[in-house]
Amino acid sequence: MRLGVLDVGSNTVHLLVVDAHPGARPQPAHSHKVEIRLAELLDEAGAVTPAGVERLLSVINEAVQAAEDKGCEDVLPFATSAVREATNADEVLARVKAETGVDLPVLSGEDEARLTFLAARRWFGWSAGKLLVLDIGGGSLEIAYGIDEDPDAAVSLPLGAGRLTSGWLPGDPPDALDIRALRRHVRAEIARTVREFSRFGAPDHVVATSKTFKQLARIAGAARSAEGLYVQRDLSRKSLEEWVPRLAAMTTAQRSALPGVSEGRANQLLAGALVAEGAMDLFGVDELEICPWALREGVILRRLDHLPTPGAAPA
Repeated sequence: MRLGVLDVGSNTVHLLVVDAHPGARPQPAHSHKVEIRLAELLDEAGAVTPAGVERLLSVINEAVQAAEDKGCEDVLPFATSAVREATNADEVLARVKAETGVDLPVLSGEDEARLTFLAARRWFGWSAGKLLVLDIGGGSLEIAYGIDEDPDAAVSLPLGAGRLTSGWLPGDPPDALDIRALRRHVRAEIARTVREFSRFGAPDHVVATSKTFKQLARIAGAARSAEGLYVQRDLSRKSLEEWVPRLAAMTTAQRSALPGVSEGRANQLLAGALVAEGAMDLFGVDELEICPWALREGVILRRLDHLPTPGAAPA
């Protein structure tokens, strides 16, 4: 069947269309992505602004039309931290339902972490052993750990690259004192979770998902996306520690000229690097591997798990 997954995130609204059936790897067929930076379209009270709501409605309608044009049998929509934490979330969701026809469920932070972990486990397989999975989004950082498909521990922290940039780093390039304050904040937040994970022992493999980690790996020398999904891409803490001060000294325009860094994400890259560096340091990670699959694939895989296997006798 052809499925669409509609991800209303803090940075983008992304429709991923895949051809899939139980027991097979989902094959990407189409991608429709619009950057809206919803996490930055909030007023002082934390509500999505009227302009932000109108923009969101327009982009969701575009995605619904794209899913119809591409022949999707079903669309699996979900929203993450920007909608989840908006003070007018109920109003926004009601308007989305009324004006687009999309009943938009809001994932909890823990659900995000668990579904991302599922995607990483399926990608790397059982031979990867105990996995530690890190994911930096626009609004939050997800961390999950386990040996099965459902993690033993999963947390979500308000340390997304977009959220931190808008709240802590107003300058371009940002002020050194602001960077230092953000670094302290990030590490204090992450440090509160370390004990919960350390009781399970050291992971056998550490992996990271998300655009932020992919861009950090790319500027540190990892292969281009054009070289395909199956090329191994790693990021070392040593490389990251070398890049953080360099990113801190750059303007947004200078960061956008780096290999693999998109213009729309360039302003968030320093905040994302500080979160990545803090997580790797506090969890004692010297090197991690980039996982091509993340939350959207986890949502698809969970849906496929609940479909009948072709040829199976009816219950």
